[in-house]
Amino acid sequence: MTTTSVPEFQHRTVLLDEAVDALDLNGARANGIYIDGTFGRGGHSRLILSRLGPDARLIAFDKDLQAIANAETIGDARFTIVHDSFATMADALAERGIPAVDGILMDLGISSPQVDDAARGFSFRNDGPLDMRMDTTRGMSAAEWLATESEKTLEKVIREYGEERFAFQIAKAIVARRAVEPISSTRQLAGIVAGAVKTREKGKDPATRTFQAIRIFVNKELEDLESALNQAFNALKPGGILAIISFHSLEDRMVKQFLASKAKVEQPDRRLPIKAVDLPQPELKLLGRVMPSDKEVEENPRARSAVMRVAMRLPAAGGAP
Repeated sequence: MTTTSVPEFQHRTVLLDEAVDALDLNGARANGIYIDGTFGRGGHSRLILSRLGPDARLIAFDKDLQAIANAETIGDARFTIVHDSFATMADALAERGIPAVDGILMDLGISSPQVDDAARGFSFRNDGPLDMRMDTTRGMSAAEWLATESEKTLEKVIREYGEERFAFQIAKAIVARRAVEPISSTRQLAGIVAGAVKTREKGKDPATRTFQAIRIFVNKELEDLESALNQAFNALKPGGILAIISFHSLEDRMVKQFLASKAKVEQPDRRLPIKAVDLPQPELKLLGRVMPSDKEVEENPRARSAVMRVAMRLPAAGGAP
């Protein structure tokens, strides 16, 4: 039997205390059932476990084999790790006979070890194979996708997922280069993008948006998030808490709009003869938005774009709180 080693790359969990505090692990809630949607290197999971009671359960998800290997070092009977996307949480709960949970934390950020390990292909700062898959056991690598995708789709992905205004020029340059040689390394791709992007924000590498776009597309991050948001809402008990940490505008916009859709309901014309008890009721209560402190951003610059949104599931109209 082979095991996956865990390279020694440092990771600082963003909004560590704030996220676990948001789950309100006090009183009877300390013995509830919770989900950590992205185990990463386990910062949130370990702190959650330290605050849970003896009868609690924590189920964590991750697609990354190195994260799974790290999670398997936790010797705690209350803890379960699932090697899959958080978009499979409904099936995972059903398999375990769990109808509902007390809280769900979803940290949508890519972990520092993934970025810092050149072999993973996430970063343009160090040369490595152009992979970018969170789960290297399945799916198409970034290099394979770039080698076969049409120029039109390349442009669409880079524009929409990277919010890159030079998407047309970048896609054209990629297609031109791959006709000459395979694009197989991060340094190659970064160089192609740098040649196509004529201006860029101060202090930001020209390849930043393109690498983000390709990573999001290859890993189906936004599709998984859309599915997971609905599953998370359906899995929460009344009073259950959902906390989501986003790191870029596409994610945060999706989270914000989803929470708002459940927290605000369109009311019928007041002139209609409808009893108050029969009026549409909100299903979520928004509990606020949390940003990293100046101190955290100073100590961990990768936290600067993070935003956490927190909401609580409300009881159904006429139901018990």
